[in-house]
Amino acid sequence: MKTRAYIAATGSYLPDYILTNTEIATMVDTNDEWITERCGVKERRILKDKDKATAFMAKEAAERALQKCHCNKDTIEVVIVATATPEHLFPSTSAIVAEMLGIKNAWCFDVMAACSGFLFALNTASKLIESGAYSNILVIGSDKMSAIMDFTNRNTCVLFGDGAGAVLLKTTASGNGIINSVLKTDGSGYKNLFQKAGGSLFPASAETVANKEHSITMAGQTVFKTAVTGMAESCTRLLKETGLTKNEVEYLIPHQANIRIINSIIDFLEIDKNKVAINIHKYGNTTCASIPICLDEWSGKFNSGDNIVISAFGAGYSWGSMLLKWHRPD
Repeated sequence: MKTRAYIAATGSYLPDYILTNTEIATMVDTNDEWITERCGVKERRILKDKDKATAFMAKEAAERALQKCHCNKDTIEVVIVATATPEHLFPSTSAIVAEMLGIKNAWCFDVMAACSGFLFALNTASKLIESGAYSNILVIGSDKMSAIMDFTNRNTCVLFGDGAGAVLLKTTASGNGIINSVLKTDGSGYKNLFQKAGGSLFPASAETVANKEHSITMAGQTVFKTAVTGMAESCTRLLKETGLTKNEVEYLIPHQANIRIINSIIDFLEIDKNKVAINIHKYGNTTCASIPICLDEWSGKFNSGDNIVISAFGAGYSWGSMLLKWHRPD
């Protein structure tokens, strides 16, 4: 039987502060009805502590995952952090998180693929385990989106929140685990969703700060249409490659970008909405954290052998879908 990676434990962290639509409406020209109808968000969590950021949330989520399976930190061999808001441009956020956790026997790296980051990181970790070289890998998605948000731009500030989620991958020969994935990137649309300044092309300057170029820029309608198409196409190919029918999908874990995108994928897969993880109304779009947070909140519902489809779309453009066959060790 082929060795595969499976999710042995999950954990998540959400900051205490709740930013409601009512409060958002005091900052920009909007209201609760407009936000709810446009994107499905009612409130989002914000990390207010100025001395805490992405690494802190990642550490909190990871600790909760490790505690659930009573994992000895000395056995962790790789730490991967997916993030669009790294603690620093360098060193990697994963290195900082490993230090915070007291993990000393692992090599660490970050994955930057925006909202698809956790999916890309999870696929990478699963292949490392399938190679036979590793058996305990920590994969974390964490983002402090409030750090790159322009709270005077109603088209973006209503969408995003802060948070982190983590999973511990282990090895199994049960036939369950991470089965297959379809991942894609198309750089031609990158200017429709990006942070212009802060990198090597437009380094920080008085001008970039004054022009608010360190905040998210997004062409909403274009991104929406491309997201629906990309996620639907990747789901179609995933089902074809794995030989599954839509009726054999027990659960859907979609990236929490917009309730209308989620509903479009629900309609495409013809899946019961009660089988779809949705928490965008509580947390907004937490970018790399949204899927692992959903996994943590929903993992108690899954039974061994359940077919679970994960699907995401993000800047890059980047997108993809993955099939998990849930595994619960005896």
